[in-house]
Amino acid sequence: MSQKPKPKPSHGLAACPGCAEPLDSGDRYCGACGYDLTAAPAAETEPDRPTVAIVAPVEWPAAPPREAGSLSTATQHPGDLPGTDSGGRDLPTMAVRTDGPVPAGTPAPGGDFELAAPDPRTAVQVDPPRAQPSAEPQAQAEPPAPAPAPDAAAAALCVACRAGRVDTDGYCENCGHAQPRERDHMEQELDTVAAVSDRGLRHHRNEDAFAVSATTLPDGSPASFAIVCDGVSSATRPDEASAAAAQAAGAALLAALPRGIHPQQAMHEAIVAAAEAVNSLAEEPGPDGAEHDPHRNSPACTIVGSVVADGLLVVGWVGDSRVYWVPADRTTPSARLTEDDSWAAQMVAAGLMNEAEAYADERAHAITGWLGADAYELDPHTAAFKPDRSGVVVVCTDGLWNYAEGAEDMARVVPPDAAGRPLAAAQALVGHALDGGGHDNITVALLPFTVALPGAGSA
Repeated sequence: MSQKPKPKPSHGLAACPGCAEPLDSGDRYCGACGYDLTAAPAAETEPDRPTVAIVAPVEWPAAPPREAGSLSTATQHPGDLPGTDSGGRDLPTMAVRTDGPVPAGTPAPGGDFELAAPDPRTAVQVDPPRAQPSAEPQAQAEPPAPAPAPDAAAAALCVACRAGRVDTDGYCENCGHAQPRERDHMEQELDTVAAVSDRGLRHHRNEDAFAVSATTLPDGSPASFAIVCDGVSSATRPDEASAAAAQAAGAALLAALPRGIHPQQAMHEAIVAAAEAVNSLAEEPGPDGAEHDPHRNSPACTIVGSVVADGLLVVGWVGDSRVYWVPADRTTPSARLTEDDSWAAQMVAAGLMNEAEAYADERAHAITGWLGADAYELDPHTAAFKPDRSGVVVVCTDGLWNYAEGAEDMARVVPPDAAGRPLAAAQALVGHALDGGGHDNITVALLPFTVALPGAGSA
């Protein structure tokens, strides 16, 4: 991401509809052309996929008391967190149930693709908790023979010319080629989620980060999640911002889901924790009380994530990274489950441009929401869905979706066997972006979503 963060105007517009002059939050008229901003069309968004209410409630267990100071938000119950759908509309605060059959007489949802409206937004890798070692004494085994030390000369050879030695600054003394860094290409795969992050072909470093992991709910059922963060290149230390956000959000979800906190609430709290982590990176005033350089933005990044747990698909985001739903049956519609916090999205929402015109504009990717001390406000978006069929969830930065923007475009490039081979599919999607030009860092995570067939059971 290369656009500099800008405060979100209170009138909802980043630029004048008449002459495209940048606007300030308190403007009532455009200073360039005199356009009456109070008469600008109200933002109206239409959902990009059909939704229906979930008619059966979910009884999530009450969460145990929160440890003091663990997060800044107060403990909430599932119905206290309304969230919004990807069209920006408030979601009903009704409970939902996914742990039992739908009561008799309940009408089946219609339409080709049913996303139920919601109840009530170095690559960092968060691994599942490791099993504790057994307390029983075990027989002492012979210590293994120490492995031979690697050849220091071979380890320091340049990957380009294979002749020069690599200096401590990471460059070859012979040909001057910069050596790959740890975050240039990162991969991780678990049974239920996989992610790949790549520097791309134009950036000098990878400013994306991710966290993927799996855990269990209090009833023993599995849950998995993916968090993807995209550093804002025009801000200070964007790579640190994305890494801190991914680490904090992943740790928050790993702590919240096993405690029985509703996944949508857990996602909300994870985004808050990520924001606090990024805020902590801002420069402190100097000893003389002077603020940091006003020409240097504080570290900033966007965040997007998804949780798959107990039949629910939960998404949360701030910024312009996205989540897509791609059903296993490609004859049924795919869907984008998030709405960008960006200039282009505002223009489309206000009815001033269609989507093709807005995203073709050079200002399209100027973001209106981000994590960081310079953010106008923290406004996490969350939504929960219950797909009625199996598929795969694609969580990605704009380094990928720039090359597959529409939901059907994304479905065409997701391999048909993505649910069974998520890592290979993620690698293929990164390859698609690289083949398209690789203009930005690319990060994508895939979470398979499986719906059990009626009457299916163990053999």
